[in-house]
Amino acid sequence: MNSDVIEGNWKELKGKAQQKWGELTDGDLDKIEGNRTELIGKIQQKYGKSKEEAEREVNNFEQGH
Repeated sequence: MNSDVIEGNWKELKGKAQQKWGELTDGDLDKIEGNRTELIGKIQQKYGKSKEEAEREVNNFEQGH
């Protein structure tokens, strides 16, 4: 899945993202608006993960969708 698909399906994926990353608030997810880079950054910030770890989680999330 590429970032265009994430952005295009963000309304659907937003709820799933919040289930996976419960520390992301509605405000965080609204601000992200499906932007993959923003999502990775917020995961890094909220969970203290490295960029590589956060990217891996987003990749798995994309594939699981």
